[in-house]
Amino acid sequence: MLRPNFKYELKQLLRSNWLWLLCIILISLFSFATYNGLKKVEAREALIASAKAKTQENDTKMLKTLDSLEQGLEVHLKPWDLPSDPIVVGSDHPRVAAMPAADFTFLATGQSDLFAHYKKPKVYGGGIIEDFTEMTSPVQLLFGSFDLAFVIVFLLPLLIIAFSYNVLSAERESGTLRLLAAQPIGIRTWVLQKLLIRFFWLSVLVLVSLIGVLLVFKADPFTNISGLLGLLGLVLVYMLFWFALAFLVNLWVGSSAKNAVAMLGLWIGFVLLVPSMLNQLGTTIYPMPSRTLMINELRARQADATERQDEILDNYLRDHPEYAVNDTTETRNFWHGYMASQNLLRDEIKPVTDRYNAQLKKQQRWVNRFKWLSPAVTIQESLNKLAGTATSDYENYREQVLAFSEEWRAHFMPFLYNNQKFAKADYPDLPRFEYQKQDQSQMASIPMLLLISLVLFGLGFLASRNMKSGGILNQA
Repeated sequence: MLRPNFKYELKQLLRSNWLWLLCIILISLFSFATYNGLKKVEAREALIASAKAKTQENDTKMLKTLDSLEQGLEVHLKPWDLPSDPIVVGSDHPRVAAMPAADFTFLATGQSDLFAHYKKPKVYGGGIIEDFTEMTSPVQLLFGSFDLAFVIVFLLPLLIIAFSYNVLSAERESGTLRLLAAQPIGIRTWVLQKLLIRFFWLSVLVLVSLIGVLLVFKADPFTNISGLLGLLGLVLVYMLFWFALAFLVNLWVGSSAKNAVAMLGLWIGFVLLVPSMLNQLGTTIYPMPSRTLMINELRARQADATERQDEILDNYLRDHPEYAVNDTTETRNFWHGYMASQNLLRDEIKPVTDRYNAQLKKQQRWVNRFKWLSPAVTIQESLNKLAGTATSDYENYREQVLAFSEEWRAHFMPFLYNNQKFAKADYPDLPRFEYQKQDQSQMASIPMLLLISLVLFGLGFLASRNMKSGGILNQA
């Protein structure tokens, strides 16, 4: 019976122009979303490239100035701007600590519209408060981003609803249900076959359209086969989940109008309400400390440390005898006390920032624990991980930047406290930042969503078996 159903369903879809309409809609949505995503990636890479080019230009000027100083030539710079001073090099010539785009970054905006993609750690300033500041855009947060993840998570289910909400009710309303009941097949089995056939054709359209659009826009999806397979697998299991819901609604509800309302209600629940409730509950159970109070406390401690610089410097030199050997009161300058106070300040504010970050991680763990209540949340998070724009990706980047910032400052401390000038020969030894992308598998979502879909199909068979024979499920 499956083969006749397959042929009949294909003819019906072609005659009704459903397949052509879906193909046009999918290609249009995928094209616009891919274009937007690639433009954002291009802007991100251009911004990083510009920062690196500017750094290289400044380094070239610095090396020329150092060469002139070492040859005893006159340079037209203020004494406090000379690159022979290690503090000048550490503050005016920082390295670019960039987070480059991944192969599938165009797929999902994720957190990329909230956080910077490169930092320039310096030996002083900008490393205490600013490292914990987000680059928020109220307009961007309000309207969101039209990317492929948005099309897959929000819009694709609506196409599935329009494609499957009246599979059984249309037959009843057109008067052909009695003819179907005369066939040697149960109505439940017939509905399942018809939905699976539609799932097959829609999957073909989605996969062909998606891969075709990526090739047209030269997104090079085949350079990362595992990522491409992960993307296609996530799309297929997400589609199967919505077809499983359509199976339940077609068996349980009744008329086409009621089916449409029920499916749209489920879409609102799974895509909008459940994610909002999870986020709101996480915020309520694990409230964040006031960011304003945290920044005010950091500034108060910074002012106090500045007033106690001499005392802090003495303690710092006692803890670092390798620097105290070359120290005399006459050779001390402002930077000796300032850098020692900043080191102490970083240790003192660590508990403050740790409390803030710990509460944020609790909220994230709360969402991860209950994300299975909404396949939309699960798929969105998986797509963000595939794109390298998930919260965990930016947390990993932040930790790497903080570690490099410490390495950058530590590199200049021997120059400062040993009263050693920075020379041209020291330039190759400057620390370099290399971003290490963390390995995150998004495949764990696929078997879980597949299992949920199979449970829904099984639930439809078991629950509908007990319905009255006079209802819409009049069995053959």
